[in-house]
Amino acid sequence: MSTTLQFVTAQEAVESKVATLLIGSKESLESELAQSVLPAGAAPLWDNMVSSLSGGDQGDSCQSWLAGETPQRLAIGVLPEHCSRHNSPAHPHAVTSLVKSNAPGKGDVEIIAVLDKAEYAFATACAIARAFPLFSRKTSSKAPQQIAIRFVAREGELPATSILEHAAEGVRRAGRLVDTPTAELHTTAFAKEAEELAKELGVEYKAITGQELAEQGLGGLWNVGRTAMQPPRLVVLSHNPEGATETYAWVGKGIVYDTGGLSIKGKTTMPGMKCDMGGAAGVMSAFAAAVKIGFPQRLHALLCLAENAVGPDSFRPDDIITLYSGKTIEINNTDAEGRLVLGDGVAYASKHLNPDVIVDMATLTGAQLMATGKRHAAIVCNDDALEQKAIAAGKVSGDLVHPLPYCPEFFRKEFKSKVADMKNSVKDRMNAQSSCAGQFVAEHLVDYNNAWLHVDIAGPSFTEDRGNGYGVALLLQTFVL
Repeated sequence: MSTTLQFVTAQEAVESKVATLLIGSKESLESELAQSVLPAGAAPLWDNMVSSLSGGDQGDSCQSWLAGETPQRLAIGVLPEHCSRHNSPAHPHAVTSLVKSNAPGKGDVEIIAVLDKAEYAFATACAIARAFPLFSRKTSSKAPQQIAIRFVAREGELPATSILEHAAEGVRRAGRLVDTPTAELHTTAFAKEAEELAKELGVEYKAITGQELAEQGLGGLWNVGRTAMQPPRLVVLSHNPEGATETYAWVGKGIVYDTGGLSIKGKTTMPGMKCDMGGAAGVMSAFAAAVKIGFPQRLHALLCLAENAVGPDSFRPDDIITLYSGKTIEINNTDAEGRLVLGDGVAYASKHLNPDVIVDMATLTGAQLMATGKRHAAIVCNDDALEQKAIAAGKVSGDLVHPLPYCPEFFRKEFKSKVADMKNSVKDRMNAQSSCAGQFVAEHLVDYNNAWLHVDIAGPSFTEDRGNGYGVALLLQTFVL
């Protein structure tokens, strides 16, 4: 079944809808604005339906049927009553849940979001998009479904419909990539999709593949992916508009599958590791949305693609490899591979792209979930202004983040080696593991003195066994909108 999302203005007619879902705060749903957008026949039921609901922490909903020639279903979703200072006031977590619970799985649907403020539209649009994932290999056949999404706001001016469409498309694209198993989305297939996307967008495409990585000194990518059936790659997409005065480089971890390598994961921790390319999925999808929106600055998306497989040519604990930064790494854990490919990615960006800002995004550490949980990504940043900008963008976009300590002098010692410049995994796992992992990446920003932001999305990018497109909204809100 294909589900198409269509963002419509308040004036556009929506034909053939068989269900209507209205979402908003209780105050908004009790307003005259909500009354003005009700479907025919809903007014007599409305007050009783709304008064029966209490938002609580997660939101609440109810449904009824409207009488008529063709009975139509009406659903109401009330958003949570309160918002803490570390959450998004748009309540996107509840929006996604309410849409999943109340939008029927067949037939056309109109979703009307009655917003307290117009600035909530972006997070709400991305949250609705998450409720309709694209990937499926179910054999059951269902008719195509059209979802019309309408926003009305009690305060402020709504963003252009095109911005919401491109952002939602990016969220769904990233979710699809994360959900696709590695048998289909191996490194070659991922690179091909990136190349086709570059042609569609009219941007530059470059790939360094397989043995070329070793020859050019990208020892992290080469060693992590060298034993897999499909070769590792560094893919670079570049948007170079005329008149640009700033340059941004977004680097995504693209481990299409992570067995752990010779430091192999167990039978309970390996399933789901198709999600380990969530950083690259988010970076590529956000890049596409930014270009379509018309981002006026130079933008590069670097996808560090490899499969951390087990084979006769696997890299080993005790091996010493050299990353693109020129630093030598003593391997003490082949399951700490993401930082190796990211180290190459950020070093390549700093050496060749002259960026004003480097962002790396990755499903990097299980410790991130212990530090900031399943909803907030963990960020490490060397620049206070950029850190605060990312935190604010998380609240606006719904892709929440929370800062971890940036303190290199406390964390470098965890990687000390007697035979190389550094090891790849920490000595003391009780010393801020996620900050340490970010610092490992930063160590390969040799001679780079501009802003750097590390985003660890291990928890938020893969919830309830599905990719949710995390990172697209965050990057767009932080740098593009």
